[in-house]
Amino acid sequence: MYEIEFGSLESLNWIWLVLAVAVVMVIGATWARRSALRFASQEMLARILPPKRWWQTAIGNLACLAALLLLVFCLVDPRWGEVERKIPQRGIEVMFVLDVSRSMLAEDATPNRLERAKQMIKDAVDEMGGDRVGLTVFAGQARQRIPMTSHYEDFKRTLDEVGPSDVARGGSRLGDAIEIASEGYLSQTNDHRAMVILTDGEDQESEPRKVAEKVHEKLGIRIFTIGLGDLRQGARVPIDDGGRRDYLQHEGQQVWSKLDGELLAEIAQATSGAYIPAGTKQVNMADVYYGYIANIKPTDFEFATINRLEARYQWLLAPALLLLLIEIAVGSWPARGRSRQD
Repeated sequence: MYEIEFGSLESLNWIWLVLAVAVVMVIGATWARRSALRFASQEMLARILPPKRWWQTAIGNLACLAALLLLVFCLVDPRWGEVERKIPQRGIEVMFVLDVSRSMLAEDATPNRLERAKQMIKDAVDEMGGDRVGLTVFAGQARQRIPMTSHYEDFKRTLDEVGPSDVARGGSRLGDAIEIASEGYLSQTNDHRAMVILTDGEDQESEPRKVAEKVHEKLGIRIFTIGLGDLRQGARVPIDDGGRRDYLQHEGQQVWSKLDGELLAEIAQATSGAYIPAGTKQVNMADVYYGYIANIKPTDFEFATINRLEARYQWLLAPALLLLLIEIAVGSWPARGRSRQD
């Protein structure tokens, strides 16, 4: 049994136009008949006008309407029958490293730092062509959440589901995240790999700068850091306390989380990358991608095998054109005259 997809279901709205044409045909035929009977009786019309077979009009109209319906289904873009294609890929490998610690739930960035970071990642991915992307998440520990892939829509759907629950241990160990992320690249070539870290910069003694220098020297990975959060005052960290909204406390005092931009700038500088102090502002990720990340030299990846359903609109287009030719032929069919004696 064939799997069937439709590329443009909204085109079904054109069926209303086909129905409108059918209504106009009926109204037009009725109006023409009534107008003719105003000038002569039915018997006289049969004498002065060439007779037209009723089936000619019916077949012509039905052929026209059927052709229009088939053209509408062509616009819907039906697809079935899986076809395998090999597509050459060229680009860079970008590993996004996303902080999912509780401090990223602070709401100094709208709606919070974590959701802002997710949107920034998706905006960057939207600018990519043949690049591979992966995702590593971290808090008190780090793990690779999405392996390197060029399937951007799947990547973004999984990204939407990411949250603090993806990492079992709380805290913020950026150095561990950099080391785990560096193991997620598929290619062994040093020239085309980038790491993009999105965090508020807080770290709990995992020596992120030292780890960053090591992976840059050994693997050639350039690191770009994006800092989120208020730099001066910071923001409280909301928590769910049995359905009641509260804020994280430490030793009886509410915890205020600030952006540590100095650490992120040091990591970027040590790895020939760049630091983008987003803070609480909106950042145009197209500028970040083309201004920094896309400057990395691309490479040729192996061919990607993609299975796609084949477009089959031409199977409907051919009979639609044939029906239009039938409508033209039937409409121009010569009427057979009748001789009458007065």
